[in-house]
Amino acid sequence: MKNIKLENPWVIAFLAVAFFVPYLGQTHLFDWDEINFAESAREMLVSGNYLRVQVDFQPFWEKPPLFFWLQALSMKMFGINEFAARFPNAVVGVFTLLTFYFLGKRLVDARFGFLWALVYLGSVTPHLYFKSGIIDPWFNYFMFLSVVNFSFPDAKNTAKSFLLAGIFAGLAVWTKGPVGVGVPTLVLAALWIIQQVQKKNNQATIGDYSVKNLLIYAITAGVFTIGWMLAIILESGWATFVAFLQYLYRLGATSEADHGQPFYYHFVVVLIGCFPISVIGLKYVAVAFKPLIARWKPQVADKMTLPMPAFSLPMLCLFWVVMIVFSIVKTKIVHYSSMAYFPLSYLAALWLHQWLKGEIVWPRWMTVMVLLIGFILSLVLTLVPLIGMNPTAFIPYIDDKFAVANLQAPVEWAGNEWLWGVLYFGAICVALVRWKKQKQMAIRILFFSTSLLMFFYTANVVPKIEGYTQRTVIDFYEAKKGQDVYVWPIGNRSYAQFFYFKKPMGVRPEASDEEWLLNGPVDKPTFLIARIDRADAYRVNPNLEFLKEENGFVFFRRKPDYQKIAESLRKME
Repeated sequence: MKNIKLENPWVIAFLAVAFFVPYLGQTHLFDWDEINFAESAREMLVSGNYLRVQVDFQPFWEKPPLFFWLQALSMKMFGINEFAARFPNAVVGVFTLLTFYFLGKRLVDARFGFLWALVYLGSVTPHLYFKSGIIDPWFNYFMFLSVVNFSFPDAKNTAKSFLLAGIFAGLAVWTKGPVGVGVPTLVLAALWIIQQVQKKNNQATIGDYSVKNLLIYAITAGVFTIGWMLAIILESGWATFVAFLQYLYRLGATSEADHGQPFYYHFVVVLIGCFPISVIGLKYVAVAFKPLIARWKPQVADKMTLPMPAFSLPMLCLFWVVMIVFSIVKTKIVHYSSMAYFPLSYLAALWLHQWLKGEIVWPRWMTVMVLLIGFILSLVLTLVPLIGMNPTAFIPYIDDKFAVANLQAPVEWAGNEWLWGVLYFGAICVALVRWKKQKQMAIRILFFSTSLLMFFYTANVVPKIEGYTQRTVIDFYEAKKGQDVYVWPIGNRSYAQFFYFKKPMGVRPEASDEEWLLNGPVDKPTFLIARIDRADAYRVNPNLEFLKEENGFVFFRRKPDYQKIAESLRKME
């Protein structure tokens, strides 16, 4: 065992597989995004149409098809289930850590490559995303490769690097839309401006942003982007493409689907969610403010240096482009800023690398922040199981009828799940105690403990959380699977009825209309589910028969209305 070197790509691959693949299928997919995307992949398999993205067998113009192709391929291999829906992100998790390793090795050495992979593996939300079924891990990976290729090109063939940058930006477009080319292009524009300023000041320039290379990138990325747009128009029609453009406008200008948050939202998300790299990378992230600080405190600004500027500046630009753009955008969702995790992990690894070499000193404020944010996370991770195990003690303090009813679900706890949060904070304290004497050991304790926490928490606690939030209704949908009935949520939007009921192709379109299901001439037994806090209006509907109330959900049944069917047929004559 002593001869095994951790700074090895096989070790990286093993760690990625060991942490990301187990327990992928243990928990139901979460509504909305995970179920939404898996349903689109399922409908590709059912319909045989792999170019048109669909939900409820209707065009779903919000997302391009590439990620759903990956999910559909996975479902071909493993069946239509949770494991298959999440497996593509475990795969890109392996690719991402290996990319960090080899890129870090090329930049510095194998030790730095391993450190970069480790800090990403051992940070909270970056780790969790590779165990999810959402689009962003692949989307971010393609954008990152685009930025890497034009910011750190092959010295012997820069044109090839810019061609690859355009291809990866194009693949990002085919994964999640025009933002896939927008973010790399904004970074490229920022780097070009920096280069022009450097030339003007007779400074050493970064990159090779010649007209030729820029044209190669623009044409390549443009071809992919236009190709995707034409695919939408040819497959689903001009109206669908216009609807997509309107959707993009709403995301930027309005709070789509009630996802409005304050401007600083993503900064808080990254600071807390990306722990520990959010704290460790902070000093290099702040270098962007050096020109402003120089006006008031030049002595402080002089100390704000960024090692390896040829690559570090592009990473700094990438971080701030993502954070600024998605802070301006009105619709704010946690994963919108997830592209920032990539450059942040690099900057954190770079700071640790400089610290390990003794070139910088660990500041006291960083110790305080690690302890403070680590304590907050540990406290939350400890309280969640305790609330689940002792709901009656916490219910009097919860002013949410639906949440209170959720906590009535019969979820079984072993009783020791709260210890994960306590043990994690203990590991943080041990790491900080060892900072001065055993630097490398301290780093490994901090990041491996975070990785282990995420591994065991997702295996032991997350399934129980899901048991409160949605398992009751999903179990109901699964129980009706294969029956000749209609099932539908009323009063709230959901995708669970499609994937877990396995809604077949060819069902009459009215069966997706809530008003028709409530009051129209339904021709099959109809089961309707409402949240308890939105169910009062349905309780008094004379067409509905109350079935049961369970764990925050109210279930109704409606029998076929033969009288209304007859009236409907007479109107058609």
